[in-house]
Amino acid sequence: MSDLIHQKTKTKPLAVIKVGGDILLDCGQRTGLAKNILGLLHEGWHVVVIHGGGPQVSAVQSCYGIEPRKIAGRRITSKEDLVFVKQVLCGQVNVDFVALMQAHGINGFGCHGASGRLIEAKKRPPILVSGGGSTPVDFGEVGDVTSINRTLLLGLLSADVVPIIASLGVNSKGNVFNINADTSAVQVARKMAAELLIFVTGIGGIFRDIEDSTSRFAHLNPTTARQHINSGVIVGGMIPKVEEALSLLESGVDTIAIVDTRNALAFTNIAKGKTDYGTLINTE
Repeated sequence: MSDLIHQKTKTKPLAVIKVGGDILLDCGQRTGLAKNILGLLHEGWHVVVIHGGGPQVSAVQSCYGIEPRKIAGRRITSKEDLVFVKQVLCGQVNVDFVALMQAHGINGFGCHGASGRLIEAKKRPPILVSGGGSTPVDFGEVGDVTSINRTLLLGLLSADVVPIIASLGVNSKGNVFNINADTSAVQVARKMAAELLIFVTGIGGIFRDIEDSTSRFAHLNPTTARQHINSGVIVGGMIPKVEEALSLLESGVDTIAIVDTRNALAFTNIAKGKTDYGTLINTE
């Protein structure tokens, strides 16, 4: 049965789209996101979406007088924090996201990493992080992806739905972990051999000067990307995105893009290999 599903879905290219919680708080980006996904579907693509929800989790915690804890910009997730993460990510954010898709004629299917063991993970051990000092940091109930349920995803795609996945993971004992949505998206793209991985960001690309919109890099290849990392042009949270992109190119993913969704044609433009929006990373 899985072979039949595989054959059916591989007649269409696959785009994996990562969406951060900040994007879902922006009305213009939300509407543009729906229109862009609809454009890909009309062009004959399958789409899988992975989302986070950090700002939404922090907002709910603040209502209870809880200050989110971060080290070097990375969230610490205690057992108590995980309760909020599950409630907000899989409840408020996922449901609202799916409802947005439905309002635009997209048959979104809301789920999370524990659904059908879609994203299996193990607890991250204490690790050293840049900017975190010389002592290994224990991130608490944070997981590292160990496997993706490819058969389940193929089944969902064969049913012509768009999986909208909240970035949690689960292990064989039923322990749930908070997982960075960038990481989940990369692992899904790798396991599914996606043709395209899109990171949706508010900035909308990689720029030589973030204050100068004309300094956008329309296209990078592995050589130029590494040059810009080493020279300090690509900095901060963009570095792991680009490094993951380069590793994906080696795994068979054709193109990675960093883009915003304000223009409804951005995704289809990128899917055709054009460079009018965002930054494309591929081997060409």
